[in-house]
Amino acid sequence: MPKFAKELTAAAVAKLREPGRYPVGGAAGLQLRVTEAGTRLWVHRIMVDGKRRDIGLGRFEDVTLSEARELARDKNRMVRLGVNPIPLPEPKSIVVVARKFRDDATEYVESKRDGWRNEKHKAQWTATLETYAYPLIGDKACGEIGVDDVLQVLKPIWSTKTETATRLRGRIESVLGYAAVRDGRDGINPAGWRGVLDKILPSPDKVRKRRHHPAMPIPLAPSFMRELEGIAGMSALALRFTILTAARSGEVRGATWDEVDLDAGVWTVPGERMKAGVTHRVPFSRQALALLKGMPRIAGTDLVFPSPRGGQLADMAMTALMRRKDLEYVPHGFRSTFRDWAGDHTEYPRDVVETALAHTVGNQTEAAYRRSDALERRRPLMQDWADYLDSSHHADPVASAADQTAAKP
Repeated sequence: MPKFAKELTAAAVAKLREPGRYPVGGAAGLQLRVTEAGTRLWVHRIMVDGKRRDIGLGRFEDVTLSEARELARDKNRMVRLGVNPIPLPEPKSIVVVARKFRDDATEYVESKRDGWRNEKHKAQWTATLETYAYPLIGDKACGEIGVDDVLQVLKPIWSTKTETATRLRGRIESVLGYAAVRDGRDGINPAGWRGVLDKILPSPDKVRKRRHHPAMPIPLAPSFMRELEGIAGMSALALRFTILTAARSGEVRGATWDEVDLDAGVWTVPGERMKAGVTHRVPFSRQALALLKGMPRIAGTDLVFPSPRGGQLADMAMTALMRRKDLEYVPHGFRSTFRDWAGDHTEYPRDVVETALAHTVGNQTEAAYRRSDALERRRPLMQDWADYLDSSHHADPVASAADQTAAKP
């Protein structure tokens, strides 16, 4: 004898809110599915051509219990008559509002927001979808998006912007997967990699062009620092501070005076502004401290290095300054210059140098047990670096760059 589910009342069904599947009775195979996010969906489990299928019947808020039962009974009758119930036209009495990919993406991002380390990650997530995905698939329903649609988004940038394309693929996959689970749909995810797109697109590792940040050779750094001292403007000051602290340019551009303790000689960068999401303390050398003490406080902003218009310096401001000097190097490359100098010309331990660069040292377990950020061990390192930049080296970075360019075939 087949086992039939107890027929629940509408009031009893309305109380089902814990994640799981709940047979509600009244029609064979009818269930209420509650997702981890709290979304409640009607799902009809049915056998079609010898295969079990879960068919979404709509959201709990949009379809009543009696309507869901009637839909399920109709499907069961069709199966008994040998008619494939997929797709089944929606009853005229039920108004279904088609959800677009962009709507599901927004809902997904909001559901994950608390688990992401900072607002910047959310902004990056949304920006890639707005730039590349929405113009092509933003107005399509997730259930209508196929492999060809995903390829239309990815192919134009797969070889030229491989890192971005790889992240974009994963984000599209996440949104489509979220919508499929919510709506009770089966089938492959058209943005999945293994077994789907890896059969069509070349491996990212094979097409990715590994571009390192061009770093100024160690002997050229002191002369360049002296040249910067003769250049007026906030970009030059910010670049000098970037080099002295071996910080990322974005951390410097966003620095505020309340992060700076001139008495203790420490700059504390909050976790939400750090790449790793962890608060980072930077000990000041005498030179970095003198630079800050000589900085003007600009009315109307707490930024240490504001742009002339009052906001943050543009992300290309420091790079543009170097370009005007006909240099091929970039500000971020000075982190490599610092690391090479520390490794080749000092005896400081590797973990101290890597911590100065705000890199995670060791695995996650080791990092969890390392209670100290080695601030005082890093202080003499940063002072030695600043003293080196103040040294009497006389290599001309502009002339050397010109020589290197002329030497290229």
